[in-house]
Amino acid sequence: MRKRARKTALFAAGQVRLAWVSLVSLAGAFYGVAQSVSPATRSGYVESKVCAGCHLTKWESYRRTGMARSFYRPRPGNTVEDYGKPYYHAPSSTYYEMVQHEGRHFQREYQIDFNGKRTNESEAEVDFVIGSGNHSRTYLNRTSRNTLIELPLAWYAEKGGYWAMNPGYDRPDHQGRRRLIGDDCMFCHNSYPQIPAESERGVDPVFTSIPEGIDCQRCHGPGEHHVALASNPKAPRRDVRAAIVNPARLNADRQMEVCLQCHLETTSFPLPNSIVRYERAPLSYRPGEPLQDFMLHFDRAVVRDPDDRFEIAGSAYRMQRSACFQKSNGALRCTNCHDPHDVPRGQAAEHYTAVCRQCHGAAFGRLVASGKHTSSNDCVGCHMPKRRTEDAVHVVMTDHYIQRRKPARDLLADIAERPGDQDPYRGEVVLYYPKTLPHPEDELYLAVAQVEQSSNLSGGIARLEAAIEKYHPERADFYMQLANAWRANGQLERAIPVYQEALRRNPKSIGALQSLALCWMSTRQQARAVEILSRALEAAPRNAITWQLLGTANVEQGKLREAMAAFQRATELDAEMPEAYNSLGGIWLRTGELRRSEPALRKAIELDPNYTQAHNNLANLLAESGRFEEARYHFEAALRAQPGNSEARYDYAVALARAGRRDDAQQELEAMVAANPKAAEAHEFLGTLLAAKGQLARAVEQYRAALSIRPEFGRANLHLGESLVDSGDTAAALPYLRKAAGSSDAAISGEALGVLKKLEQRP
Repeated sequence: MRKRARKTALFAAGQVRLAWVSLVSLAGAFYGVAQSVSPATRSGYVESKVCAGCHLTKWESYRRTGMARSFYRPRPGNTVEDYGKPYYHAPSSTYYEMVQHEGRHFQREYQIDFNGKRTNESEAEVDFVIGSGNHSRTYLNRTSRNTLIELPLAWYAEKGGYWAMNPGYDRPDHQGRRRLIGDDCMFCHNSYPQIPAESERGVDPVFTSIPEGIDCQRCHGPGEHHVALASNPKAPRRDVRAAIVNPARLNADRQMEVCLQCHLETTSFPLPNSIVRYERAPLSYRPGEPLQDFMLHFDRAVVRDPDDRFEIAGSAYRMQRSACFQKSNGALRCTNCHDPHDVPRGQAAEHYTAVCRQCHGAAFGRLVASGKHTSSNDCVGCHMPKRRTEDAVHVVMTDHYIQRRKPARDLLADIAERPGDQDPYRGEVVLYYPKTLPHPEDELYLAVAQVEQSSNLSGGIARLEAAIEKYHPERADFYMQLANAWRANGQLERAIPVYQEALRRNPKSIGALQSLALCWMSTRQQARAVEILSRALEAAPRNAITWQLLGTANVEQGKLREAMAAFQRATELDAEMPEAYNSLGGIWLRTGELRRSEPALRKAIELDPNYTQAHNNLANLLAESGRFEEARYHFEAALRAQPGNSEARYDYAVALARAGRRDDAQQELEAMVAANPKAAEAHEFLGTLLAAKGQLARAVEQYRAALSIRPEFGRANLHLGESLVDSGDTAAALPYLRKAAGSSDAAISGEALGVLKKLEQRP
């Protein structure tokens, strides 16, 4: 009887279990989005080279600054990196390499398969580079849909220059070539790219025309009118000057805000750091206007010693914590030390020291004379030392927090990257800049800040509900944020009506339609999801994610033909969407069409070598085809990316058992139940392996654990009953066998009835 039980377990437990799409990951794609905006246009702007006609000296010197070199196409003249040497990233077991072909630049990646040969090899062209190279360079690929993808490998200037992963990529399950460059990245790294009129903030950010670098107009405002007047000999000189913003003529606050628009990041970790007003286009800030009219900045309610948190884009944030800044009454500004049109010539330390001595010269002399201070001519080296940033751990830069004494520890020591989802801030989010809310209704934004990145869901949801009830905002964005917060809190029944309210205000919001469909799918109301997704496709028929979601909803309804057509359409619209290929491969695997399934699954893995679901599906296919060693390679790849993935670990255990490696299978299952004691199938299968070894007492313990989680678990009832019979306790076995006999699974029911019949025939 144990032999029969063992056979049932090894084949029934090994049924193909497919993940058509990760609803959790796709849900994250729409978290905090669907904020419709007016498109940013280039109305009033000119090509920045026009400025050189009258301002050649400043134009030439500005071109040397980091801002001017912040975003560009790679060319022989600006390529300083060491191309051609592979970089191995151990956590993801992936090699990266920068290569050039006929003047074009590419980032190549590949892995080594179970035979020691290259696999999952692909290249993505480097169309743009973000970063001047003063600290780092990040490489971008422009897709056929005019989106920009961040490539995983970056170059860092420290230590003479070296290769390492971009922030957020130094982990086994990194995003690969799937991280989109959004409006927030473009805002601080480039001038004014064109955004299509139909764009929806946060949904598939598209840039149809992309300039290179931050130009004069980011600080001086649109130049078209100024150029027109300057080209007219009869135009009064005062009118020519009045037609352009000169930051030097702005008051202290407006002058600082020209810099603060990009350098006031309180944190790059989830909070949020800032929110652009929903009525503003994402790139529409103009120098000279109050920054608060464009965006609001936020911080943690409790900020520890300012020395504790040092991040790459927070220079102004750090400076504002300094006594020098706070006591200057607005006199200390970025431009006291930094000429925005040029970089320091000669000895930079002497230049900065001269600025410090404008205020501290006399006191410095007295301290030196009294022996209380060294005669060093490097104020910055001690009071604004270079430090390694916590969010970009391969970058070393000047800390703009001016402090009396340099911290004693090694500020340049290597530090490990802390993933953004590790130990996230959980607490109240407070307004940072401006110091008070500009308008009473901005209470809505302060409430949104609590929930947008789940920092303060517990208190933030009620706060946002109260603010909406108080101000009755017309914009759909606030309702979207509330719905997203309910969904993040696991209360889909509360999220659904709020998404519907958002859609009443903005019926064509793709983000709202997709999010509502996800809620219906998660609550197993697939027909409603299909209805909503059909509406989304009427509004945006070329949205690949909507087609992918539609396919998923159809799979759940058993409509495989319709699902296959939707997934196929998704691949046509976005040839680099691994979920669609995995879903197609999953359908063909389920229907036994292995020859069609295998290339689709391999394509998904080629596009995303860390894609756990695709690795697991391919591993199951290979195991069923008798190719165990290759299957093992893919199971291990799946578990390398997601060690806690119960489905992959369970399926690996099944494959190991089928291959006769039952001790290894037992080890995997024991690890699984230790990590997830609620895994009923793992308990049941572990019991079956123990029963096969004759360890009936331990087997019974595992079966009982499975049934405590799922009392109607047919296979566990069957095998517990059989094990109790084998242990000589027939009376205790009967209730379990009878329950198994009523299983909807014919194999389990038939076996249970057979055992009961034999027991009845005993003398």
